[in-house]
Amino acid sequence: MTFDARTIKLLPAGQHLTSPDFPGLRIEASAQYRTWIYRYKSPIDGRMRQTKIGRWPAMSLHAAVARWEELRATREAGVDPALEVKQAREEKRQAHAEAKAAQIQAAYTVADLCADYYEGYVRLSRAKKGADEVRRMFDTMLGPCGVMAAAEVTRSHAFDLIQHHAATAPVQAKKLRSELGAAWDYASDAGRLPDTVPNWWRQILRGKIKSKGKKIAGERIGTAKRVLSPEEIGTLVRWLPNFTALVEDVLTLYLWTGTRGAEIVALEGREVRQETGGIWWWTIPKAKTKNARHENATDLRVPLFGRALNVVLRRKERFGDGWLFPAKRRDGKVTHSEQKAVQVAVYYHQPYSTTRPEIERARLPVTHWAPHDLRRSARTLLAAMGCPGDVAESVLGHMIPGVAGVYNRHQYDEQRIEWLRQLSERIEALAQPM
Repeated sequence: MTFDARTIKLLPAGQHLTSPDFPGLRIEASAQYRTWIYRYKSPIDGRMRQTKIGRWPAMSLHAAVARWEELRATREAGVDPALEVKQAREEKRQAHAEAKAAQIQAAYTVADLCADYYEGYVRLSRAKKGADEVRRMFDTMLGPCGVMAAAEVTRSHAFDLIQHHAATAPVQAKKLRSELGAAWDYASDAGRLPDTVPNWWRQILRGKIKSKGKKIAGERIGTAKRVLSPEEIGTLVRWLPNFTALVEDVLTLYLWTGTRGAEIVALEGREVRQETGGIWWWTIPKAKTKNARHENATDLRVPLFGRALNVVLRRKERFGDGWLFPAKRRDGKVTHSEQKAVQVAVYYHQPYSTTRPEIERARLPVTHWAPHDLRRSARTLLAAMGCPGDVAESVLGHMIPGVAGVYNRHQYDEQRIEWLRQLSERIEALAQPM
């Protein structure tokens, strides 16, 4: 049978034509097309294979024969034409995929990467205040790096960015470095960065960014942690009525309980109740503590004595089960006061404060301290009184590190009662007039 145009045109769908003059060359018919095919036995594995040559009539018999001869020569040279075509197609697909990936990576900037990390992890796993701080750092501290393709960030780029901030704000530089390192890990895990892209943020300036300590009134006071002496504690307690009632009560709870400022301002009346033995307990839900992210953490139980108990019961009687340190937002909703408001009030009364200099105010006789230093001072007083380390750490809500923290789940309720009662008596004694 020959490949004449009339026979090819009338070939029923599903049928094919061959010719003894051209072994392996055939034309196959479908409902729409007539297609030239080269069918052969593979020189590699002996299996029958076929490869498409072209469509008739766009490819004439003469052109089909010429291509058939080329493919036969390729086969006789030991190459499988179908596998060669498949490999070429795969290489083309791979090249296209790589070009597309490169295009996407070029458009995936550092700012995009940070936004993905914030939305996919930070916003979902951290308290609002901490999440907002991460977003603020990403919005204000990335500089020119923010618009760079993340995959093109070099060690030098990373070093320059962190070193730039370390020169003036070393603590913020360390935080930024840490968050960018975590963001890079997140992007790599999500497949948004090639495996070959290193996480330079984990490698640069490790252990080389040192805080210079804060400045007060233009004077750098260093990085030492402030602990008030017993005499200073007594003086301060006697001076507390010069603050507003809210600030006085918050600072009193700092000293008498050793709890954190964020825990104090978020205190709710429903968290306080009298239990067996007549002891009033403030139970801080785990979700409100700094340990909320730790699986082994528990609610923090705080027995109340002396002035701390007076503050809480007085406010509970006034505000009921709701916020005991309430504040009204701009939208009219009531929430708890902000820890920062207490910090600002303390600074406002420091002798070196230049805030609103035209306003006369009482100035603190105990200087260079912040509210959190009272928590540290309470811990120091407990140690000086002989309180065991594990008990004192438990009172402050610190988790015991390492294996001991996993297996030692003792709540220390009896010891908390004993030592916080003693702490109350000790501070009260210090507060008596000289």
